[in-house]
Amino acid sequence: MRYLLIAFVLFSSLLSANTDLKPFNVEKKYFLTYDKNTSCLVRHLKVYKAPNWVAKIKVRNGEVVYFSSPKSMFEFYFRPGKWHEVGVKSERDFSEIVVTDYETGKPVNAETSYYVYGSNVTSPAGDDLVPFATKEAAEKFSKTHHGARVMPFEKVSDALIRLINGRI
Repeated sequence: MRYLLIAFVLFSSLLSANTDLKPFNVEKKYFLTYDKNTSCLVRHLKVYKAPNWVAKIKVRNGEVVYFSSPKSMFEFYFRPGKWHEVGVKSERDFSEIVVTDYETGKPVNAETSYYVYGSNVTSPAGDDLVPFATKEAAEKFSKTHHGARVMPFEKVSDALIRLINGRI
């Protein structure tokens, strides 16, 4: 018992003496695992044909839904009930949302990404939002490709997606 008390006191003093200790900053890895048979839920396109545009939403019930572009992913995100076969009632049923960073080609968290609207680059789904992991990369792309606006995930609206689709 005495050794346990001494160990506790030493450990406590080490923690209080070294205020530079920080928790590990481990970056979460995201994956897009699809094959030649994987189709976009919204547009029924084979996603492997344009790998730099692939997006996915993982649902809490275990279902994984792939999309041919961020625009298609947002269509599902804003109106999941339209595809009742997936079993989603609201965005609270989503456990992970992933897009492909246009610059690096790597899967990234869609909710922390930035999107370029109105550029001269189109996806297999036509006019689209071009995703980037960082705001700096999105702004650089926007200047080079005549983008109209750079916005974070939470600023993308259903009305914007309908406008891009020509439904307003």
